[in-house]
Amino acid sequence: MERTPYSPPAFEAGHVWLCGAGPGDPGLLTLHALHALQNAEVVVYDALVSDGVLGLARPEAALEYAGKRGGKPSPRQADISLRLVQLARDGKRVLRLKGGDPFVFGRGGEEALALVAAGVPFRIVPGVTAGIGGLAYAGIPVTHRDTNHAVTFVTGHDATGEVTGVDWAALGAGPSVLVIYMAMKHLETIAGRLMDGGRAGDTPVAIVSNAALPDQRVLETTLAAAHADAAAAGMAPPCVVVVGPVARLRAGLDWLGALTEGRVLEADPLRLGRERQTG
Repeated sequence: MERTPYSPPAFEAGHVWLCGAGPGDPGLLTLHALHALQNAEVVVYDALVSDGVLGLARPEAALEYAGKRGGKPSPRQADISLRLVQLARDGKRVLRLKGGDPFVFGRGGEEALALVAAGVPFRIVPGVTAGIGGLAYAGIPVTHRDTNHAVTFVTGHDATGEVTGVDWAALGAGPSVLVIYMAMKHLETIAGRLMDGGRAGDTPVAIVSNAALPDQRVLETTLAAAHADAAAAGMAPPCVVVVGPVARLRAGLDWLGALTEGRVLEADPLRLGRERQTG
C-alpha cells in the first residue's frame, strides 16, 4: 500500500484558524494545530492555553492574550471577535488558540459566526477537550460498558454566570455520567440540586485540576462531600468534575501516577473502586 505523507493545508494571509490547544500537554496538539502555531503571524490565545503550547509558536509571531476567567477582568467577547476580524483584514495569518476544543464551551461558535458575518475566511481545527483528555490523564474513562452507556457534558454556569440555565434536577434523575466544566464556583449548589433530583449522595465524584499539566491534581470524593472536600483540599479552577461510577476506575487506571511514582497498577479497577467506596 502506498503511503501518503501528511500534507498540511495552506495557512493563507487574511485567514483565521480557530484551533483547540487541548487540555494542557503540548503533545496532545493535532498536526493541524502545530502547523498553525508554526505559521501564524498573530496568536490570539485564551487563559487555558499552556505555556508549553505557546512555546511552539514561531519566534516572530505576536502573542495577544484574550483570556476570560470568571470573577476577573476579561475582554468582552464582542471585542475579541472584532479583533480577529481586524487582524484578518490587515492581511495577517491569525491563529485563535483556545484551551481544549473550540466548540466545547469555548465560544468558538460565536467567533466563527462573527467571522462569517464579516466575510473573513476561516478554518476550524478541533482539539482534545478537557472533559475527555483531562479525565484520561487522571485515569478516568468517560465511558465503560460495565458502568455507563451515556455521558452528558454540561457547563457549571450559564451566560449570566449563574446555574439557572441547566435543569440540574433532571440531570440528577438520569443515569448518565456527568462531566461538568467550570463547576467550582457553584459546586455546592450543583451537588445539592443533583441530589434533589435523585442522584445519591454517595455517587463517586472526581475533580481534576490543571488537567494534563505537570501540576495536575485529582481529588476523589462523593457527591455529598464534594464541596467540603474540594475546599479542604484547596482545589482551584481550572477544574473538570466527573460525577458517576467511572470515577471509581481511577483506583486501578491511574496510569500517570503509576509512571511518575513507579507503581504497578492493579488488574481489577472496578473491584478496587467498590472496595474504596465501601471500606
